Parts: sequence; structure tokens; C-alpha cells
Amino acid sequence: MENKYLHKAIVVWSNFCRFLLAVVFLFSGFIKANDPLGTVYKVQDYLEAWGLLTLSGGYVPYLVAILFGIFEFTLGIYFFFGIRRRVAPLLMLLVMSFLTPLTLWLAIANPISDCGCFGDAVVLTNWETFFKNIVLLIAAISVFKWRRYIFNLVTTKVDWLVSLYSILFIIFFTLFCLRYLPVFDFRPYHVGADIVKGMSIPEGEKPTVYETVFIYSKDGKEKEFTIDNFPTDSTWTFVDSKTRVKEKGYEPPIHDFSITSLETGEDMTDEILQSDQYTFLLVSPWLKQADDSGMDLINEVYDYSVEHGYRFLCLTASSEQDIMEWQENTGAEYPFALMDEITLKTMIRSNPGLMLLKKGVVLRKWSVSNLPDEYQLNAPLERLPFSTWSPKTNIHKIVEVTCWFLGPLLLFTIADLIWLRIKNRKEKKKKEKEKTL
Repeated sequence: MENKYLHKAIVVWSNFCRFLLAVVFLFSGFIKANDPLGTVYKVQDYLEAWGLLTLSGGYVPYLVAILFGIFEFTLGIYFFFGIRRRVAPLLMLLVMSFLTPLTLWLAIANPISDCGCFGDAVVLTNWETFFKNIVLLIAAISVFKWRRYIFNLVTTKVDWLVSLYSILFIIFFTLFCLRYLPVFDFRPYHVGADIVKGMSIPEGEKPTVYETVFIYSKDGKEKEFTIDNFPTDSTWTFVDSKTRVKEKGYEPPIHDFSITSLETGEDMTDEILQSDQYTFLLVSPWLKQADDSGMDLINEVYDYSVEHGYRFLCLTASSEQDIMEWQENTGAEYPFALMDEITLKTMIRSNPGLMLLKKGVVLRKWSVSNLPDEYQLNAPLERLPFSTWSPKTNIHKIVEVTCWFLGPLLLFTIADLIWLRIKNRKEKKKKEKEKTL
């Protein structure tokens, strides 16, 4: 009797651990696939923390980010459906045996603020991540030890189909979000976000004091300037800009949104956010690495904004030399303004990307792959859908993505079972015919 209860306890515990790991890895992999460029930025942070600067600027971060998201999601699928019960528990144990000491190092050394395992959806501190991985490591050990008690949710006749379709789905979803924009935007600059409200501080809270520093060079020497002592001498050449913390305090979701005119050096932040007119913001952290395939459309949007009296501004953290080269290569006639690189990368996951604002509210966002054309911008914005925002809620998006995943999977599974049944009937009739002969 005691062995019977012990057996049941092991079955329940091992499958509980199995579903816990499945949910965590499915969520983690999906979040990475949803925001592959954000994952790329995090991989670059890791490489820079390890001193591998030569790898952080190439294709390695993209390859690692995409493959790791696909791997996590696929492993989560294996655990959830009980597929590959020999290989999957071993892979999970190896992964957690690597990630747990890695996150311990992150918690102690603190080279980056967070591990980025759940992207911007759920931000954990390094110590929270380490304790989370301790729990998952215990679960992985349990599943590996008692993997024979893992029951599957699909038969062996269709498990290959579930596995193959899941891999194809997450690859397609990753490439879709990389080409366009994340389906789920968890950042404070999502469509419908009020940037002014995102910058506000609750009553009684002490704000964090930031300072934007501009680096200029002259006669081979670099010097830092603030907005208060901006150089008026035209012989100074802009090199870079950065924002740093002067005094720590309460940090609102948006705390580093600061726009500085390249031409005059004036702070344009309030002018942009309080304006009643529509404002197109072309966002590009680094113009030297920007995709120029959509430059004709961008120039058309600029011409459209000039025609209708809207503001158009390119925000970048690029050097003055890079800006001049961009103007020469693309024929850009629009004005430029400077902003912190991290803020630009957070605003939109595309280089370049286009945002439409009015009174500080984000109305639309476009990647360089789906910029609006002359057929869409065929009237003043007041008469177009762009003038207002009616985004789908995350619940609607979850339902849609779930249907896109489960719908075809269910259809293919039914079709495969029907074909298998027909095949078995044919083989049965063939055997019966051979017996009669």
C-alpha cells in the first residue's frame, strides 16, 4: 500500500514538474520569438560583458537570439505534449545546469541589469532569476529521474506532426516579428501609450535626476558638454551622446525621453510632446547600420508631411559624419535631432522605424518593411485611420495567435489520422485478400 501511494506521488510530482517547465519554456521562447530584436540587444549585452566585442556587432547575436527562442519554444512543446521523452528531459537538464550557474554569476557580478529571459513582458532582477532557476533545476532533475512516468497528450502516430508544425510555426512567427514589429508590445512606447503620462511621477515620490551629455571633438580632442554649456562654436564636431544618472530616485516607465535639435542644440522634448499637430518620427539608433531599402517611401512620407503641414523629424544617436553620409546616400531633406541610443532602441524594434505622434500619444508604428505608401497616405491624416488608434487588446491577440497555432495543427492532425485510418484499412483488405488466395 505504501509503495502504491509513493508511486502515485512520483507520477503526480514528475508530471507537475514537467508542466511547470513546459509553461516556463513555452512562455520564454514565445517572448523571445515575439521580440527577436530585443533578444538580440540582450545577447549583445552578454557578449560585451564577456569582453567579446568583435562578436557583438556581427550576425552572431541574431543567430543566437533566433535559435535560442526557437529551441526554448520547441523544448516547451516537447514537455507539454510529452514528445521525445528520452531526449527532451536530458536536454532540459543540460540547459538548466548551464543557466543556473550563469544566473548566479549575473546576480553576484551584476554586469547587466536583468537576464532578459522573459523580455519586457516580465522583468526579473538577477537574484530573482537565479532563485527561479533553482526551482526549475529541481524540476528538471525530477523529470529526468522519473521520465518514464511522463504521460503524453498525443499518440505516437501524430507526435511527429505536432513537433514539426510547432517548429515551423515558431520559425515563421520569429521571422514575421523580425521583419515587421512585435505582435505584443510590452514596452512603454506601444501604440496608444501617452508618453507624457509615462514620464510622470506619483505625488510624493522623489524623481531620479538624469543628465544628457554630448561628446564633441575639436583638434583631435573630445570634450563632454551638457545642455547648459552646449558649444556655440561651429568648429566642434558631434561624436556621441549619452544619458547618465546624477541622483537615483523613483523611475517612471519613461525616464529618458529627451530630444535635442542637431541644428540649434535646443531641447525639443516639450515642443514635440505638447504639440497639437501630427508628428512623424523617423527613429534610427545608428544610421550607419540602418536599412535604406525603404528610403523612397520615407522621403514620400516626408513630402506628404510637408504638403499637409505636419512635423517630420529623424531621431538618432549617430555621429554628425554618419548623418551627413545618410543625407548624401538617401537624399534626405528632413531635419535631425539627437536622442539616447537605448531610448531609440526601446521606442521601436526597427532600424529605421517610423512613429506617428499627436500630443505625446503614439498613434501608429511602422517598421522599415511596412512603411505607408502614397496609396495609404492619399488624404489628410484627419480623414485617415491613422488619426486615431484602436489597437487590439492583448487578449484579442492571444486568441488570434492561439487560433493560428492550434487551428492548423488540429486540421493537420485530423487529416493525418484519417489518412492513417485509410492506409490501415487498405493494408487490412490486402492481407485478407492474400489469405483467401
